[in-house]
Amino acid sequence: MDILTIENLSKTYGKGETAVKALYDVSFSIKKGEFVAIIGPSGSGKSTILHMLGGVDTPTSGKVFVDNTDIYNLNETELAIFRRRQIGLIYQFYNLIPVLTVEENITLPLLLDGHKVDKKQFDEIVKTLNLENRLNHLPNQLSGGQQQRVSIGRALISKPAIMLADEPTGNLDSKNGNEIIELLKMFNKTYKQTLIVITHDERIALQADRIITIEDGRIAKDEVIRP
Repeated sequence: MDILTIENLSKTYGKGETAVKALYDVSFSIKKGEFVAIIGPSGSGKSTILHMLGGVDTPTSGKVFVDNTDIYNLNETELAIFRRRQIGLIYQFYNLIPVLTVEENITLPLLLDGHKVDKKQFDEIVKTLNLENRLNHLPNQLSGGQQQRVSIGRALISKPAIMLADEPTGNLDSKNGNEIIELLKMFNKTYKQTLIVITHDERIALQADRIITIEDGRIAKDEVIRP
């Protein structure tokens, strides 16, 4: 079953002579539980795709369906709620709330929705991420690797349809970077969590089930690595 479908997605920034076309009529779909890497050089359009998939930037034309919902057919409030519940975002620079503890950062999406935290699920995520002894710490009391683990926990807590990771190891040393990728792979395999990673690191991309290469705003290659 396809959990994500992109149809004829295009994006142009600016108008007239100063217009810059970032995406040209891009289409692809991703199955539930798949691990897909999207790669390409700087300026290729891969970050633009991420922003479209995450509901944080509006396409000039085309459609994005997440779990059969046409996300750009939603109004601003509906999209914000859908994004919080169905799209788990992991950023290169973590984007944690500095005045909130580890526990508060992880559970924030649920608290914003007024939902009760499932303690069993929370404890399982925290244990897997090895954060049991850090729950009352603030982000500035954590290492970069620990902060990225918190952002993974926050992305997973709502059991989203898809998890998007934007250069998740880009701000980490190789040891912490490898640990983060192993954790993402584990959540993908063990929990069948659909995972899309934007990266310029070919070593990370080669661990995915499938690699989509973007060049000059178009899909240059779409290769299945592991059927």
